[in-house]
Amino acid sequence: MDKKMSGLREKLEQAMAEYAREDICLAFSGGVDSSLLLKVAAEAVKKTGRKVYAVTFDSILHPSCDLDIASKVAKELGGIHKIITVDELEQEEIRFNPVDRCYLCKKKLFQSLREFAGERGIPVIMDGTNEDDMHVYRPGIRALKELGIISLLAELHITKAQVKALAGEYTISVAKRPSAPCMATRLPYNTEIDYDILKKIGDGEEFLRSRFQGNVRLRLHKDIVRIEVDQDSFERVLKERETVISYLKKLGFAYITLDLEGFRSGSMDLGIEESGIK
Repeated sequence: MDKKMSGLREKLEQAMAEYAREDICLAFSGGVDSSLLLKVAAEAVKKTGRKVYAVTFDSILHPSCDLDIASKVAKELGGIHKIITVDELEQEEIRFNPVDRCYLCKKKLFQSLREFAGERGIPVIMDGTNEDDMHVYRPGIRALKELGIISLLAELHITKAQVKALAGEYTISVAKRPSAPCMATRLPYNTEIDYDILKKIGDGEEFLRSRFQGNVRLRLHKDIVRIEVDQDSFERVLKERETVISYLKKLGFAYITLDLEGFRSGSMDLGIEESGIK
């Protein structure tokens, strides 16, 4: 590890040691950001005799496979794994996918987490927001601030690339796991989200992930489904185009396209940042 990364690791461990004087409640997805925090927190509480709870949301807007991964990784890293079941679509505002949907969802989820922590007298509540998240369209960050959630990675200005590097140094099993954001990001804003379409998109993405490495997204635009994969997967997708088309048509997608720009995080947000909406 180079000197800069070594210093960053020390900085993270020192900051976590301060919080570990109390029990910690961590919003835990099983992704690389929250896994890095859980690893550091689990090591810190060993020295203080406190506990760290890794709390995963069983959410209608996240693939069910995330729960299995989160449970496995929490066990590996030493957190007390708990699950909170939430159906965001019960809230009508969220169901119609407004531009500030991420804010509404985060508020609903983290209010549940606050209640969980409050029932157990846990004063420290963290999430895995990193420095890069602070510089793109992330309306959910406002909800985190309103609820007093500690985003330690962002506070220490640790970027996504640095998170991955640190996770590798700690030999965390999901260090290279691609991000898996909310399934509502596959639909245009102001489009009603329903359970059936979420299942179709989820099944389609799971099929594609079983065949292609790296990032995979299915973005829906009425009758058109847009496949986003990393550009180095294009050749493989085209080679297997008939299989891909056949499977996606069976799911009910009428028109199937490959986005020639490749995977872009937040591609449904194009124009939002420029519009000044926060």
